[in-house]
Amino acid sequence: MVRLARCEVFDPDEVAVAHVWNRTCRRCFLLGDDSVSGKNFDHRKVWIEDLLHQFAAEFGIDLLGFAILSNHFHLILRTRPDVVASWSDEEVAARWCRICPHNRKPDGSPAEPTKPEIRAIAGCPVKLAEIRQRLSSLSWWMRLLCQRVSMRANAEEDESGRFFQDRYKATRLVDEASLLACSAYVDLNLIRAAMAQTLETSDHTSVQRRIEAAQQDVVQTQDATQALKEGPERQTKRPDAFLSPLTIDEASDPISPDPSPLRDRCSEKGFLAMSLVDYLELLDWTARQSIPGKGGTTPASVAAVLKRLGLDGTAWCELAGNFGKLFGNVAGRPESVDSIRSHQTQRRYHLRRRARELMTTA
Repeated sequence: MVRLARCEVFDPDEVAVAHVWNRTCRRCFLLGDDSVSGKNFDHRKVWIEDLLHQFAAEFGIDLLGFAILSNHFHLILRTRPDVVASWSDEEVAARWCRICPHNRKPDGSPAEPTKPEIRAIAGCPVKLAEIRQRLSSLSWWMRLLCQRVSMRANAEEDESGRFFQDRYKATRLVDEASLLACSAYVDLNLIRAAMAQTLETSDHTSVQRRIEAAQQDVVQTQDATQALKEGPERQTKRPDAFLSPLTIDEASDPISPDPSPLRDRCSEKGFLAMSLVDYLELLDWTARQSIPGKGGTTPASVAAVLKRLGLDGTAWCELAGNFGKLFGNVAGRPESVDSIRSHQTQRRYHLRRRARELMTTA
């Protein structure tokens, strides 16, 4: 089945959640240990994560999850045009100038935009409207991310040409079941690839950053007196500060855009109706089921969240293990996918037969 044009799947004026990924050219290990050249490029994973920090702070897009492997990377992004609409003209201009700076500091970080640079955008209604749309665009996020990694890698090796094999792929997640399955798929990627054995040792993943933040919270709680003496400016920034909060309270969560008061991420809105502890327990249980030879025993009963979503253990493991192969343009329960249409031609979305069977298993 040929993929629909991206404009058919994503409306730039509505909030949408997407799983996006991209591979290096010819599937070479240009982000890790490359057996052909005998070189190690793990430092390029740090480049990508640094860019994710910067983009999460400036774009009108929530970063829900990520995993960076040796020849590809996965992101889960939520576009927030509603948050961008709440920003003033000057803030929109300043954010874009920090993303695409005219000047940089000696350490290479973007210099703060000058007033003339801000006025050049804020004073032009046509340009301002274009920049507003770019700030919540998946395409612009991925374009700049891949472009900067490619240029830096090519300069490092004195090469030219493509670094990534193709334009990025994107699958829209239309309900909670597909979002939870995709989150598990992304966070367990290194374990399934035999690059890590546990969640906390899965380097350059969102689950590792969330675990580090939880561990940091425990340490700070145990030494709260010392933290108060040092003052807020001396306390360490949370490792997951650039990620969207995981938990969303569907009963009390504000309907408003809820932009973040900090400069680390777009908003304070979560995305899963479960606690971090429950999510980690679910990931650990899933990893033990999907990796042959993994230590530990299988619980007699399936995690409560799976029952709530109407998924049994076997179906869940297949969803979390083969998410990228099961879904194309959109992912979700059959009733959710069948109820929506493409934005321009009003075509129905295609859901593969196996995906339809797994998402209806009770």
